[in-house]
Amino acid sequence: MTHFLDIHKTDPAALRAMIDQGIAMKQARQDRAKGAPDDDQPLAGRMVALIFEKPSTRTRVSFDVGVRQMGGQTMVLSGSDMQLGHGETIADTARVLSRYVDLIMIRTFEEETLLEMAEYASVPVINGLTDRTHPCQIMADVMTYEEHRGPIKGKKVVWSGDGNNVCASFLHAAGQFGFDFTFTGPPPLDPEAEWLDFARSKGVQAVIERDPLKAVAGADLIVTDTWVSMHDPESAKERRHNQLRGYQVNEALMAHANPDALFMHCLPAHRNDEVTSAVMDGPQSVIFDEAENRLHAQKAVMRHCLGV
Repeated sequence: MTHFLDIHKTDPAALRAMIDQGIAMKQARQDRAKGAPDDDQPLAGRMVALIFEKPSTRTRVSFDVGVRQMGGQTMVLSGSDMQLGHGETIADTARVLSRYVDLIMIRTFEEETLLEMAEYASVPVINGLTDRTHPCQIMADVMTYEEHRGPIKGKKVVWSGDGNNVCASFLHAAGQFGFDFTFTGPPPLDPEAEWLDFARSKGVQAVIERDPLKAVAGADLIVTDTWVSMHDPESAKERRHNQLRGYQVNEALMAHANPDALFMHCLPAHRNDEVTSAVMDGPQSVIFDEAENRLHAQKAVMRHCLGV
């Protein structure tokens, strides 16, 4: 069974193959738009269940479109449709769904829900996001960087802000793809020590630098995310803004990075909070390429899981 649960649980050679295939499929799609024949349907006859306990725009649309472009069909299920773990157990849900579909993608809250789904499913399971990690996003980010600047190996990536689930998967990718990673943010929002240790165990630099200007010196890529996540309570907003105001990605911060440094954000963004509109819309920003590449990278992930 080939699941895609997290980047650090996936063989580096398989990760590299998925990035390369995502780039190739994107190019093939562009060629077909120019009139080339559309004969690549590796998911023909396959049914994919897309489970969303958390709301989604990019994940839902990119997976749904990706399955359809590859000739498959989707069944989209919300948390209210399924009530995972309330009534029927997650294990029994996994067993039942496996009788109906060929692949399961789940976007959920607790990591345990994902892991239990994978343990009891007899079809591959893909992590569309948990509160702890977001591997599909980072596959798209690595693909985007390499499209614009070539191999990411040996480069310096800086994360500014909250050491959240997206940051966690970036640390996994640092270890698996061989790039250095610097986190800059306030101590209460540091990434998990386990993820820093994982990256270091693979021979790359994974450091914390509190001064954002020092952190971005020599950076090839600067990344941030929303200061308040969708599952955070309303009471957290003011506290988060106070904690993170000094870590906003703005033109002054970008000026301290390498001149050809890129900027990424997984979106949705709160303009002029974690990042200014001037940076988002500026020449170093690749946020919309990054958003598009969720489609292509996830198509490669699905093909990897199904072996097609």
